Amino acid sequence: MRVLVVEDDREAARFIERGLKEAGHTVDLASDGRDGLFLAMSEPYGAIVLDRMLPHVDGLAILRALRGSKIGTPVLILSALGDVDDRVAGLRAGSDDYLVKPFAVSELLARLDVLQRRASANTTGPVTLLRVADLEMDLLKRSVKRGGTRIDLQPKEFQLLEFLMRHADQVVTRTMLLEGVWDYHFDPRTNVIDVHISNLRAKIDRGATQPLLHTVRGSGYRLGLATD
Repeated sequence: MRVLVVEDDREAARFIERGLKEAGHTVDLASDGRDGLFLAMSEPYGAIVLDRMLPHVDGLAILRALRGSKIGTPVLILSALGDVDDRVAGLRAGSDDYLVKPFAVSELLARLDVLQRRASANTTGPVTLLRVADLEMDLLKRSVKRGGTRIDLQPKEFQLLEFLMRHADQVVTRTMLLEGVWDYHFDPRTNVIDVHISNLRAKIDRGATQPLLHTVRGSGYRLGLATD
C-alpha cells in the first residue's frame, strides 16, 4: 500500500517510514501541512498518516479540505493531543482513526491494516481516472486529454482542473477554489482565480464544439456540458 506520512518531526517521520517500509508499504513523506495537503489532493494513496500540529496548515484543516473535495482516502491521525475532546475533534473533521503519541509501530500497522480492509470492502480502489464528457484526466500519468488530444497544463492548472472535475456539474465557488486549490483561508483580493480559469478554459475548450468550463455569474464556475 502507498502511504503518505505528514509529520514535521524528522525523527518521528523516519521512525514511521522505517516501520512502514519494513512491513512492505511504499512511503511518501511531507514535513509540513502545505506539502502534505498538495500531495494528498493530487496523488492516489491507500492511507494517510497525519500529524495534527503542523507548520503552515494544521492537520484538521487538511482533513476538512480533503473531505470537502470528496477525497475519501483513509486518514489516521497521530497526535500528542490525546484528550477525549481532541480525539472527537479529529474524528468529526473526517479522520478514520486516531492514535495518540507515543505509540508502538505494531499498533500503527495494525490500525492501517484495518483501514485498508475497510476501504477495500467499500470500494474497488482509489480513483485514478477522472472523466467529464470527452475530457479525461489520468492521475497516475499526470496527463489530460480531450477527444483523445493531449493537453499540456501547468501544475497549478492541473490541480485546478482536478478540483473542478471532482466537482463536475456542481457550482464551485471562489471560496472553494481558494481553499481547495490555493490553500487560502482568506480572500487575497487578487485576480489569481480569474487568470487561471481563463488560461484553463483556453486550453480545454479550444476548438471544441461544446465548451465545458462555464462561469456562473455571481456564484462561481461549473465544469460540464451546457444545461438548458
